Amino acid sequence: MTCALEVTVTAEVVSFRNPLYGGVQVGLPCPPPATIAGMLAAAAGGWQQLSPDLRFGAAFTAGGAGIDLETYHPLDGRGRKTSPTPKDRDFLARAVLTVWLVEDLDYWEKTLRRPVWPLRLGRSQDLAAARTRRVELAASAGRQGCAVTPVALSRAGTLLRLPTAVSLDRSRTRWDSYRYATAGSDQLIETGLSTPVGEEGMSGQAVALIGGVHPAQFGAEVQR
Repeated sequence: MTCALEVTVTAEVVSFRNPLYGGVQVGLPCPPPATIAGMLAAAAGGWQQLSPDLRFGAAFTAGGAGIDLETYHPLDGRGRKTSPTPKDRDFLARAVLTVWLVEDLDYWEKTLRRPVWPLRLGRSQDLAAARTRRVELAASAGRQGCAVTPVALSRAGTLLRLPTAVSLDRSRTRWDSYRYATAGSDQLIETGLSTPVGEEGMSGQAVALIGGVHPAQFGAEVQR
């Protein structure tokens, strides 16, 4: 068994823009690892507070989805302001993000109880709340469920190309392939960690740890 900190993050409305599409607002069905890592870094007070070896497992669900209009203020080719432009924006409602941390549990309990910066999930205006509890993870296969899963572990769900990490100056992005099943998947995947067996003997939720999320990997110095 492995002791982990299970962090449940809730938000009424979230929106994750797919950066692979320029000029339009295409929404992602789940938060990219880089978004989750950025939320944790903000809670800690900056990347300099975190280990370059930061890693976590994540699962995400939403109670609904919709489209609204948002006003954008685009710049022209010379960087000058142009007329405001309304565009459709995909959003998700009643979002629940579960994050599993397996290192520095005392530190994360303290940090998430009193974050340095308010928790935001996705856009800066989408405030979130978090609660934590310690859980025991089993060294066994588990259901994929609604986990954000590295592509090598499963063929179930939608194949997504997501940003895993972004450099401090935002000039470089590390992209990786993931699988995500919006409605959940009962496929058993071997990640080495899973939550305890559920009711009626149902397999637990697989916890797929994602690393390489810290911008230190790009070679920029991050003072600690």
